[in-house]
Amino acid sequence: MSAFGVYVHWPFCKAKCPYCDFNSHVRHEPVDSAAFASALAAELRMMRERTPGRRVSSVFFGGGTPSLMPPAAVAQVLEAISSLWPVAADAEITLEANPTSVEAGNFRGYRTAGINRVSVGVQSLNEDDLKALGRQHTPDEALRAFRLAATIFPRVSFDMIYARPGQDLAAWREELSRALAEQQGHMSLYQLTIEPDTRYADLFAAGKLTLPEDDLAADLYDLTQEMTAAAGLPSYEVSNHARPGHESRHNLLYWRYGEYAGVGPGAHSRLADGGNRIALVAERHPETWAQLVRTKGHGIVSEETVPPEAQAREMLLMGLRITEGIDLAAHGRLSNKPIPPGKIATLTELGLVEQEKTRLRATGAGRRILNAVIAELAD
Repeated sequence: MSAFGVYVHWPFCKAKCPYCDFNSHVRHEPVDSAAFASALAAELRMMRERTPGRRVSSVFFGGGTPSLMPPAAVAQVLEAISSLWPVAADAEITLEANPTSVEAGNFRGYRTAGINRVSVGVQSLNEDDLKALGRQHTPDEALRAFRLAATIFPRVSFDMIYARPGQDLAAWREELSRALAEQQGHMSLYQLTIEPDTRYADLFAAGKLTLPEDDLAADLYDLTQEMTAAAGLPSYEVSNHARPGHESRHNLLYWRYGEYAGVGPGAHSRLADGGNRIALVAERHPETWAQLVRTKGHGIVSEETVPPEAQAREMLLMGLRITEGIDLAAHGRLSNKPIPPGKIATLTELGLVEQEKTRLRATGAGRRILNAVIAELAD
């Protein structure tokens, strides 16, 4: 609970990827980056008023495409954060980056601004699949950008999507082998899923997009776990793999159900308020959000109190994603209704969870069907 993170949302993209359901927007006229950075700084000031006594342990620039931000805008936001809260000397400060040549050229400027970790969205090393995913870079451009980032930033993540249409075990083995030869200690490897209100959802519904069958998807997941573990990057979360010490501290804050302030269009926050949490959500439309900030000092459009029982469910949903699992005692204090030992015993017998003292974690087999495990425990 001593960790406190700041999430900064940059909502703009060059193009909307067909699988993406994040709050991202394409603008055909130049974005006034300085004005948006000033609005982010203004919303940060409001967040500071609601979070006295906190010390920032991590900052994460997500999107959208944060690597479209000019380095000066990144610096402006980071200067605002450091002027409002004390920032830990070893704070992790991450920026998500797309590996196009123009954005990669900003890497040195981001490092000077204070970014010390970059998450590079390579997504695929297959040129046809990159085109199908709507990406605007080639495999060679992606590798050049990643290698450049590795020379500039202390920590770099190699991010990919698998279980893509037409992908089989042999193809993924070859592609993941190439990626493992490039990685620098952290990889985010996500199975492609069909999200509502995306172009892929429309194609899937029309029968024009076919994903691997469930058995093949499970085999692809198992292969991913085996290869990353053999390379010294074991899974520490369902889709994230790292050498010890290279885990994403900001994302661990989410999964450990820590406290964070989110700023920018569509950003979410979870702020501590006595025994409750306050859930804040900002306006999603960028220009409408910016107008709200100008008139009110923030773009928050929803504020709800999350009572302890709901917090317990959120803790379960987030905490069982990571290999360290959850503290049953902490969960029980929130829920006022401990998970029945019989349920844990049954899932343990099935090899889906394991308990060590007060900690409960999903096994490798359990993480393959994690939604079903959580549903059983939360019911």
